[in-house]
Amino acid sequence: MSKRPDRLSEDDRVLWNLVARTAKPLKGRMSVDIPDLAVDARPATAQPAQPIANATGAAKPKAQHVTQRLDEPTLDKLSKGRLPIEGRVDLHGMTQDEAYSLLFSFLHRAHAGGIRYVLIITGKGSSSGGDGVLRRAVPAWLATPAFRPLVSSHDHAARNHGGSGALYVRLRRVRA
Repeated sequence: MSKRPDRLSEDDRVLWNLVARTAKPLKGRMSVDIPDLAVDARPATAQPAQPIANATGAAKPKAQHVTQRLDEPTLDKLSKGRLPIEGRVDLHGMTQDEAYSLLFSFLHRAHAGGIRYVLIITGKGSSSGGDGVLRRAVPAWLATPAFRPLVSSHDHAARNHGGSGALYVRLRRVRA
C-alpha cells in the first residue's frame, strides 16, 4: 500500500483553487477565502538558480514551450473533416472563472488521455456589441504558463465548426 503524499503538486493546487472558487457554502455556513493563484509559496530568501555558462561563456537558454498557430495543411484537414476532432468543450454562457477552470481540467484530461486535436467553442459574444470576453480571453489563456505544457498550437476554427467563435487546439504529445 503506497503512502499518500502530504502536499499537493503545483498542478493539483492550481486546479483545486479553481474548483474551490466556484463552490458555494452550505446554508448557514460562512464562506472561506481562497488565496490567489499568483501567491508564491517559496521563501523570500531563496535565490533563483543561475544558468550555467557553456564553453563559449554565454548562458544556455532554458527551453520554453511556445504556443503557435496551426500549420496550413493541418488546418485544412481539420476544417474538411479529414483529421478527427477527438474532443470538444462549449464555454457558452460561463463566467471567466468557470470557463477557465473547465478549460484547464478539460485540456488536462484530454492531454493525459493522449488526445491530439480538440475544439473549444467560445461563442462570438457580439450580443452586447463587444467582441466577446471569452473569445478574446481563451487564446490569451492558452499562452499562459499553466497551459503551455498541454497546448502545442491553436487557431480559429473553420466556418462549419464555429468560425471565429471557436478554436482548434493541438495538444502536445504525452511524454513516456
